[in-house]
Amino acid sequence: MQSQIATAPALDLSNCADEPIRTPGAVQPYGVVLVVDPETLTVSESAVADARIVEAFGEPLGAALDSVLGGHLSGWSESITALEVGTSSYLGMVTLGSHGQHHALAHRTDADLLIVELEQSVPGESGSLEALYPVIRRFMSEIEQASSVGKLCELGAQYVRQLTHFDRTLVYRFDEEWNGSVIAEDRNDVLPSYMDLRFPESDIPAQARELYRRNRVRLIPDNNYRSIPLVRAPPYRAAPPTDLSPCVLRSVSPMHLEYMRNMGTGASMSISLLHDSHLWGLISCHNEATKRVPYHVRTACELIGQILSLQIAEKERVGNVEERATRRAAQMHLLGRMSGEQDFILALKRDQTSFLAMTGASGAAIVQNDECILMGECPTDEEVRALIPWLTERRGNDDVFSTDRLPAEWPAAEAYAERASGVLAITISQLHDSYLIWFRPEVIRTVRWGGEPRKVISGEKISPRLSFEAWKETVRLRSLPWTDVDRDAAMDLRVAIVDIVLRKAEEMALLNEKLTRSNKELEAFSYSVSHDLRAPFRHIVGYSELLASAANDRLDDTERRFLDTIVDSAKSAGRLVDDLLSFSQLGRSTMGTMTINMGTLVEDVRQRLEMEALGRNIRWTIATLPSVKADPAMLRLVWQNLISNALKFTRDSPEPAIEVGHERGDEESIFFVRDNGCGFDMRYVDKLFGVFQRLHHVEEYEGTGIGLAHVRRIVSRHGGRTWAESILGQGATIYFSIPDSVRGHS
Repeated sequence: MQSQIATAPALDLSNCADEPIRTPGAVQPYGVVLVVDPETLTVSESAVADARIVEAFGEPLGAALDSVLGGHLSGWSESITALEVGTSSYLGMVTLGSHGQHHALAHRTDADLLIVELEQSVPGESGSLEALYPVIRRFMSEIEQASSVGKLCELGAQYVRQLTHFDRTLVYRFDEEWNGSVIAEDRNDVLPSYMDLRFPESDIPAQARELYRRNRVRLIPDNNYRSIPLVRAPPYRAAPPTDLSPCVLRSVSPMHLEYMRNMGTGASMSISLLHDSHLWGLISCHNEATKRVPYHVRTACELIGQILSLQIAEKERVGNVEERATRRAAQMHLLGRMSGEQDFILALKRDQTSFLAMTGASGAAIVQNDECILMGECPTDEEVRALIPWLTERRGNDDVFSTDRLPAEWPAAEAYAERASGVLAITISQLHDSYLIWFRPEVIRTVRWGGEPRKVISGEKISPRLSFEAWKETVRLRSLPWTDVDRDAAMDLRVAIVDIVLRKAEEMALLNEKLTRSNKELEAFSYSVSHDLRAPFRHIVGYSELLASAANDRLDDTERRFLDTIVDSAKSAGRLVDDLLSFSQLGRSTMGTMTINMGTLVEDVRQRLEMEALGRNIRWTIATLPSVKADPAMLRLVWQNLISNALKFTRDSPEPAIEVGHERGDEESIFFVRDNGCGFDMRYVDKLFGVFQRLHHVEEYEGTGIGLAHVRRIVSRHGGRTWAESILGQGATIYFSIPDSVRGHS
């Protein structure tokens, strides 16, 4: 029968991480591997370590599953074909005549191929898993008393070595960067200790780690074995290389075999430790001489690995719960303070101990609204502000960002590495660069590596590192790493702050709604009262003047002065009522916008107020003013109030000067009226635009105190702003702005 060796893709020796370790096209020489077409149930590929088996039972390639190897598999054909995709099953023992007993296993690959492998038994091996149960039971009894993850791993290493009799058994834990650290070890004196040594990520590349995650046990009995190629039947020669990842006998990477030789180990075995389906670490076994571990012993070790994985996960989970409870207590302290403060930033500032304890930080910063608050050991104000743009770009769309090597990612941070080599930041606004930032200082530490982590390239061949002698590296510019507990605590605080801000916004919205309703009611009341009071005050003025005219001859000077006071007071009250009526009508009237030439409007208002300037030599400076879109009647009232005020408050100036000007703002036109009159004290500027707020005595300057309130209300309805500047005794400037795009505001 024509056949060919199943070939794997050409090996690129420049990078062992790209090796086709799933599809090596060969198996280890300890049995038989048959690849079966699930549709025809014929053998499409085969690898037979012992040629005498072929001589005794015939060529398996192309044979039917029930008849292959003398029909020894026919009793299991139904179990084999019933396997679901991605699953494996132990079938039992099969005796191939004088060629001994073999453990039979079946797999159905992700590509829906059936693989049957027959692994040679080891002379003198245990006949069943039950015979090993006493050891497993003792392990389970002792592991229940273990107080820490370290103690759990020590027990795992001891019992796996007790079952397998390897020279050295160690527990190897991965960190976040997939470097491995030896945290437990059990050995004799044949191989050196690797306890506390660290091994680089490149020793176990990503694709190898994925195989460890999928297959809990891997055995390499001999680092110098000669692999047996898979032979493929002609009808299948165009098919892609077969994925042998579930197979016990799968041939391993030549790179790894050389790694073992450089390491001084003739045989190795590994048992995967998983946590929530993620690879947590390995139980790694080494022997100086070659060594085959029986199937049932490997199964017992796999069971120990599963139990150990569960116990480690439970211990870490309990530790996380305790740590989270501590962080939660700190958060509750902060929340208690924040709930009683209008500004949550003040609460965080007043309880710095809890704020730092939430993430186990030594320093922190709060950046919001151009304010930067620093706590503990942290960079300076200037350094923190310089960090913000980088943080914003670096975090992208994430609400939380963390790194324990800030100087490596942002070189400017090297200047303050002793205070902030690690940073954890959360954003508390979607619109502005507002952050809560925690810092951790540089922690200089010495790492003992298990040999220099470099591969050697010689000629056309890449080799794994040759030295496994321990060497030390001093790690600088790094902080203690941030954990999930740290990041979750920060995110919990962010959620709490957002909730508080939203709740306060809802309370403010409700308060504004009540205030708006009250203002409307007050406006209606003011309108009604002022409207009803106009007639009585006019009657008082009219009848007082009639009385003065009719009884003029009978009144003495004192009585005439009394009548004049009544008339003046009634007129003043009438003007106040008229102003109140006008002010209340502002909130009820509808705005109508049109293009207004502000220069023309100002000149018209100035001419109408000429009577107030009569007999005074006022120096007027009126700039060229642009046109705006606004309500003409309302804008006329604005200019009338501002220019009238300027005339009034320059009355005592020896050389009165009034300037009307314009500035261009960001999407708005800014106008002002400036005078050199009496001015006012800037301490009271907040009162200037209030109703009935006067900054001068009524005896000095007449008026009702409503004029500037009119101005603010009109400008606000146009969406603009009002403000003022002054130096007492030297004059004042009143500003208002009109946006380029005016929308009516209530």
